[in-house]
Amino acid sequence: MERLKKVIEQHGRWSALTTYTDRIEAHVSTDFSHAVENAKALLETIGKEICTTKGVTLGATPSTNAIMKKAFTAIGYSNATLVTQISTALATIGQQMGNLRNEIGTTSHGKSLDELKERNNKIDDLTREFLIDATVVVAAFLIRTFENENPRTKAEVVDTKKLYTDDEIFNEFWDELYGEFEMGNYSFTASEILFNVDYLAYLAESKKYSEEAG
Repeated sequence: MERLKKVIEQHGRWSALTTYTDRIEAHVSTDFSHAVENAKALLETIGKEICTTKGVTLGATPSTNAIMKKAFTAIGYSNATLVTQISTALATIGQQMGNLRNEIGTTSHGKSLDELKERNNKIDDLTREFLIDATVVVAAFLIRTFENENPRTKAEVVDTKKLYTDDEIFNEFWDELYGEFEMGNYSFTASEILFNVDYLAYLAESKKYSEEAG
């Protein structure tokens, strides 16, 4: 999951996906059905965003498999290419995640107390690892490929850029950690430097701080 989180940090437009990655990590051992549900939602969100940006129509209630196929096509891979064949196979895993979620979920069809206790034992550690790793591979590939072809322009970043003074609480936290930097007669706080040198990194760190602070 760390690999995918780094990709998300590199590309600010996908920062909202950390909601899914955090949930997956939090529940992968304690409630795998919840981790599976969020892994499936993660793939669908990425696929839908790519299709929307590329003007590809998905229909009213597309399956995970259909979303993945159209997303790969939207970023330039024809149905004949090997990567699409592979992605389709991996997308099928995503489709089956929904079935798996229904089988081991806490609310599907009602569960006896014993079934609730044993539901996570139905999936062994290697299978869990495979499902999550497959999600990471597909998600990271889609984001990186899409961003290589559709990088955000400086104008897009500037248009949505907030003011440095909008997040005083985070600024103070960051400055307490790293202090000020002096260069001759000039002095700048750590938060000022991060904001002006790497705005997307500033946003990622600010969001991370807000989530950890509750």
